[in-house]
Amino acid sequence: MRLLLVWLINAAALFALPYLMSSIKVDSFVVALIAALVLGLVNTFIRPLLILFTLPATLLTLGLFILVINGLLFWFVGSFVDGFHVGGFWSAVGGAVLYSILSWALSVIFLGENQT
Repeated sequence: MRLLLVWLINAAALFALPYLMSSIKVDSFVVALIAALVLGLVNTFIRPLLILFTLPATLLTLGLFILVINGLLFWFVGSFVDGFHVGGFWSAVGGAVLYSILSWALSVIFLGENQT
């Protein structure tokens, strides 16, 4: 049940993102559900491998390279899922940051616990 609530919260955060950034488009809530699912799968399986492979760059930039990885993965999902459009690389980096902040805030509000 909790996993379903987290998925719905992430989809709601993704659906709200175009109201904050005009360079990101989500056609419908169903598209937001699919994109949130794909983002979750990509962040679960691909992101740890990318972080491991780019560990020297991450250490050299004191962890800021993870923002680049998050932006690239967000941009990749935007090019992969029909109905979810990301304007470019910097839009993807900003969108990934806003998406994580929105999903965290909604999780704190609706799940009632701090997930830090």
